[in-house]
Amino acid sequence: MLRSLRAVWRLGRVLVHILHGVWVAWREFDGASAAHRCARIQWWSARLLALLGLRLRPDGRFAPGAHLIAANHVSWLDITAVHAVCPQARFVSKADVKAWPVLGWLITAAGTLFIERESKRDALRVVHQSAEALAAGDTVAFFPEGTTSDGHQLLPFHANLLQAAVTTGVPVQPLALRFSEPGHPVSPAAAYIGDTTLLQSLWRIACADAIEVRVGILAPIDPAGLDRRALSQALRARIAAALGIASDTPPA
Repeated sequence: MLRSLRAVWRLGRVLVHILHGVWVAWREFDGASAAHRCARIQWWSARLLALLGLRLRPDGRFAPGAHLIAANHVSWLDITAVHAVCPQARFVSKADVKAWPVLGWLITAAGTLFIERESKRDALRVVHQSAEALAAGDTVAFFPEGTTSDGHQLLPFHANLLQAAVTTGVPVQPLALRFSEPGHPVSPAAAYIGDTTLLQSLWRIACADAIEVRVGILAPIDPAGLDRRALSQALRARIAAALGIASDTPPA
């Protein structure tokens, strides 16, 4: 009973925080400087994690200048965790995220690039769009698995979006994301897989005790001399090693 009451209290505060985020984005983002937007995104993201009872633990440093971030994918909170340490990142996300109530609007306001994953033509469009953003000095981030895993394994990596790094010559920064909680090196509450809905996931996380999200910022990979599939293999091996997971599955 106490855990349920605590979860309700957490979710009530999260709702207020989300609505506040909408107000801030609507009121301040239009015409705001990049530095101001990043400061607001970082504050909002870190605060959301804290309100849900999560402890953020970054480890490592990001490469200076434009780079392509690639991370393993466990939870809908992955974007929030990365934005809490790298607010300038423009994520490539599946298009149906835009339909999420309120959160979809906020994610769009953060400069997200959306992709119809079932469409090869749309994937090509996003590769070109990502390459243009990288060439302009932006930081672009994506999840090469394309969908979430349970955190115990890595799914096959899709190499298409890595072409943007190959084309522009910018480094690829691997991130190893790991959610844990007392008694569970890999948090079952944070897993967002199968038929789990966003509301079900929110409730599980709000009910959990002391979830920690570690953002392992790994050494960047220079794409020079690599094609996108070779780059995908190197990227997957580096993330797998950081997570202690076998990396014998070839890229998709």
